Amino acid sequence: MVFWETADAPDEPAAFSDSAAVWRGTDKIVYSRTLEAVSSARTRLGREFDRDAVRLLEQSAAGDIAIGGAELAGHAIGEGLVDECHLFLCPIVVGGGARGLHEHVRADLELLDERRFRSGVVHLHYRVGA
Repeated sequence: MVFWETADAPDEPAAFSDSAAVWRGTDKIVYSRTLEAVSSARTRLGREFDRDAVRLLEQSAAGDIAIGGAELAGHAIGEGLVDECHLFLCPIVVGGGARGLHEHVRADLELLDERRFRSGVVHLHYRVGA
């Protein structure tokens, strides 16, 4: 994602430069057990998921925060930090791979919206319950 630090492509759609601006203007926590250091601005490194650090980030954010990655999402859902979930289903079947979430994660979901794209991708927007 560090690509967005220097992304400057005037020939690209406006969404491209908008994404780069959002990335550069966002505080980030990267959780990694192997990364030595972070190479993007406004980014700090954490070794293990830290509920309190995420809560502080949430309280200081001007808007929504996003959590990427199945393991982190599982921790955040398990800690009750997630109030909405956006799932993108792609029309591809692949065997094997990592789980979507780790074991013992459970949350009831209430469908708020859905959108179908010409590509066959489906976006599902849920409210996360208890």
